[in-house]
Amino acid sequence: GRYSAVSAGEWHNCAIRREDGGIVCWGRDSNAPSGAFVDVAAGWHFACAVREGGGAIECWGTSALGRNVLDYGQAEPPEGAFSAVSAGYLHACGLRESGEIACWGRGSFGRTDALGGVFTQLSSGTTHSCAVRENGSVKCWGMNNYGQSNAPSGVFTQVSAGAWHSCGVRESGAVECWGDDEYDQSNASPGRYLAVSSGMRHSCALSPTGASCWGRRDERPLETLPPAASGGVTDVSSGDEGGTTPGTPTPTPPTPTPTTYTAVSAGGFHTCAIRSTGTLDCWGRDNHRQLTDMPTTGSFTAVSAGALHTCALRSDGAIVCWGNDGDRQVTDAPTGTFTALGSGPSASHTCAVASGGAVSCWGASGNGRTAARTGAFTAVSAGQLHSCGLRSTGAIHCWGVNTVGQAAAQTGTFSTISAGQLHSCGLRSTGAIHCWGANTNGVIAVQTGTFTAFSAGGLHNCGLRATGAIHCWGASSGGRTTVPAGSYTAVSAGHEHTCGIKTDGTIACWGVSTYGRAPATRSP
Repeated sequence: GRYSAVSAGEWHNCAIRREDGGIVCWGRDSNAPSGAFVDVAAGWHFACAVREGGGAIECWGTSALGRNVLDYGQAEPPEGAFSAVSAGYLHACGLRESGEIACWGRGSFGRTDALGGVFTQLSSGTTHSCAVRENGSVKCWGMNNYGQSNAPSGVFTQVSAGAWHSCGVRESGAVECWGDDEYDQSNASPGRYLAVSSGMRHSCALSPTGASCWGRRDERPLETLPPAASGGVTDVSSGDEGGTTPGTPTPTPPTPTPTTYTAVSAGGFHTCAIRSTGTLDCWGRDNHRQLTDMPTTGSFTAVSAGALHTCALRSDGAIVCWGNDGDRQVTDAPTGTFTALGSGPSASHTCAVASGGAVSCWGASGNGRTAARTGAFTAVSAGQLHSCGLRSTGAIHCWGVNTVGQAAAQTGTFSTISAGQLHSCGLRSTGAIHCWGANTNGVIAVQTGTFTAFSAGGLHNCGLRATGAIHCWGASSGGRTTVPAGSYTAVSAGHEHTCGIKTDGTIACWGVSTYGRAPATRSP
């Protein structure tokens, strides 16, 4: 089958099915609950998962070794909405949607003494845990007999707590480990990596072209794991503690170009992206077939996710839409050749620019938001009850509801336009951002500095600076303005979440993560 997440425990493994969010476990302690989940973590004789819709954590396990291994309350998580969970030896920790951490289970060595503050990712080891703060720094707590809780300074994108050591991925892609190094499990292989996982006495990291492992050899039969289905796999069998015995290599074809993402669009409760292969990838809520009806073949150049529907632009310029069709936002998609399209995260309509510059809008048509416009345009964006277009002259023209000034005429020359829920923003040719409409949560407040791209969400905005940093402002609840560390090339603000494409071609999302719309990381 196809899965969206996997976690390896002591004597069992668990994974989340991609199609329905159900959990499948195998090995010992595999009595997983029914229902849909967005995150799963297998620990020592128990596992925990975050339910879809509400973010509640549910844990389960069995008795083993002649006693109840759940005596320490590790299967009794606190109430509240969580976005992620990590299960350790006799404890577990969860990341609340607010970014705060809560831990439960056996509290010896301070392993359940979670730190205060806002975090973006966490990992529970045997007797300690580590987490990444919103500024990219790593903090650990719990047992520190080998220095496994002495995290180094600097900016990290991910951290993993093992038995008695920890490893993290720095912003540069390098992996750094600390703690027990008896078997070189903290002596990370050089290279540029996307993620790392610390085990008992070994560690493994994923790169854009494969995976590398280091540490105790009888727990690591392969020095380097090539990418799946790439060919050229050398049969290496594990020998004694001192080394490995190579088998017979097969012919090695040219290394394939790693698949990355080239575009992303955050919608109301789902997100869609375009891979470097031109194919589509969508995730999040599927209550209106936002995922089920996604085209699985063909090549696309643009995608735009609306409130409950999505439209994409094929390589030949044709438009295809799917999802909710209550206002004919799918059925009435125009025919012809188009160059750009836009359907905002609060919108039930979509607008597109034809090859000649004419704008067409379809879907919910009340208050003139889909009324035909005259003149030539280069870009267009659909808000909740209004639309805005960028003329070939650089001027902005908006139409539809204007109760709070969201469709008010603007002067000056712009290079980008984006319509939000009750506001609109334009990127001037100078790199400055200018917004107008309702100033709820300071969403149209003037921002200092210059930007190369930006996106207006439901009640928040995000802009991309030339340095690769993303700055978000407006409504901050649920962490929607708390940007994970890293360098980005694109950004898209949704209704309550945001996603950005990192320089390595992977996607990071933040904000309200219910329905799986905002995973911390996503790779093609």
